[in-house]
Amino acid sequence: MKLHSQDNQQYQTVTGYDAQGVEINAKRYEFSVLVMPEVEPRAWPVTRFEELTAEHFTAIAQDQPDVVILGTGERQRFVHPKLVTALSSRRVGVESMDSHAACRTYNILMGEGRKVTLALIIEGAAAA
Repeated sequence: MKLHSQDNQQYQTVTGYDAQGVEINAKRYEFSVLVMPEVEPRAWPVTRFEELTAEHFTAIAQDQPDVVILGTGERQRFVHPKLVTALSSRRVGVESMDSHAACRTYNILMGEGRKVTLALIIEGAAAA
């Protein structure tokens, strides 16, 4: 699914998404990624939702986002509150949604100037 037609963006914008990967500014990533508006996307070492640990969210907290959008794959799944303590203790919201919705929501929040992080799980992909 194409989400945005421009390929020369000032900010990191999701331009496409399918079950095997995501496009950020028309560059394809076929592994789980962390995406922030003003920072180059980076690999996130998660290949399945069930692998998520508190350490994955502690790493995200170091970026000091205002909100985290967690894309959980084809369907919406929720993480246990204990896993996101590093974020919730800093009053950072974590919203879980299926990955298509997560990509759209990230683009909207990024467009509003929010300090948002998209944590997108591409299941079955090898960690980069």
